[in-house]
Amino acid sequence: MSLSGEARGIRAPFDPRRYHEQVTGERTEVAQRAPVCLYLEVTNRCNLLCTTCPRTYEELEPPADMDWDLFTSIVDQVPDLARAVLHGVGEPMLVANLPRMVKCLKDRLVYVLFNTNGTVLSERNGRALIEAGLDELRVSLDASNRESFKAIRGRDYFGRILRNVRAFRELQEREGYTKPQVSVWLTGLKETVEELPAFVKVAAEIGVKEVYLQRLVFFDEQTIGKARPEQALFEGLTAGEAAYLKQAEELARSLGITFSASGAASEPGLSLKGSGCGSPWSLCRRPWSLMYFTANGRALPCCIAPFSQHGYDNYTLGHAAQQSLQDIWNGPAYRDFRAALLSDKPPKCCANCGLRWSL
Repeated sequence: MSLSGEARGIRAPFDPRRYHEQVTGERTEVAQRAPVCLYLEVTNRCNLLCTTCPRTYEELEPPADMDWDLFTSIVDQVPDLARAVLHGVGEPMLVANLPRMVKCLKDRLVYVLFNTNGTVLSERNGRALIEAGLDELRVSLDASNRESFKAIRGRDYFGRILRNVRAFRELQEREGYTKPQVSVWLTGLKETVEELPAFVKVAAEIGVKEVYLQRLVFFDEQTIGKARPEQALFEGLTAGEAAYLKQAEELARSLGITFSASGAASEPGLSLKGSGCGSPWSLCRRPWSLMYFTANGRALPCCIAPFSQHGYDNYTLGHAAQQSLQDIWNGPAYRDFRAALLSDKPPKCCANCGLRWSL
């Protein structure tokens, strides 16, 4: 059964303003609207060992790529889908079906993006994504040099990634492709903040016009490698660190590069930047606007949940291989989750969300 009872008809392309309106409605225990965004973890496999990622330190679920039938079953149940994010705790470009998945979504006029580590961004794979119509390609680089990259991401692939991204951008420029929109991302760590200006230079050298300083997600009770409070920048930026940030901003401006370190959430219009109210979970609208599915079909509240507690059983809200999305979306687990989020006793995985993050 579909999550929407309306006929699909002809849909307009993705409009951020309309999307914002759809996700800022009334919040009650029962969601009044169907989700407009899906996070689909197309794989939980990865070829890096990042020190800020939970999958480096434990097996969260059995290794898997999302089955094509499961993928289409989920997508088909959300006819009003506006946005799809094809990543979770794995590397999406390891999935052979990825371009097919992108095209399936683009045929439905869905805005599609994912994060990649760029290690397998060959010309063949890049062309396949261009032809499929991918809207946005976010390259998580996290360092400005080989040594830092290996320390943060666990493998010595820095040079390969730079060559891959540079070649992809040259292909786009040479043949006139404006999509996907390519950006590079660095996770904000005390350890690497001084590399920000050099990171902007690296982006310029490989032809990328957008650079983002990404928040470090950390929780005191679940320390993950370098994802620890002492590495965080948010509300703890020293004068020296602020100077690196300013240098990066000025350099980016001089190079014609967009640079952002705002700490905005990954969903348009859903910023979780410090509320100052002591209850940051109260700002969250994700359980009313999006659904996240792991490669095995498990429904989680959002992409932050795996970082917050050991064991997916603590916050599993359903399973797409066993239930319809309608049964999950307003089923007992989701209703209880929303009710707790609206109270002064939020779900454990949400209690510090937004408050304890870095930039």
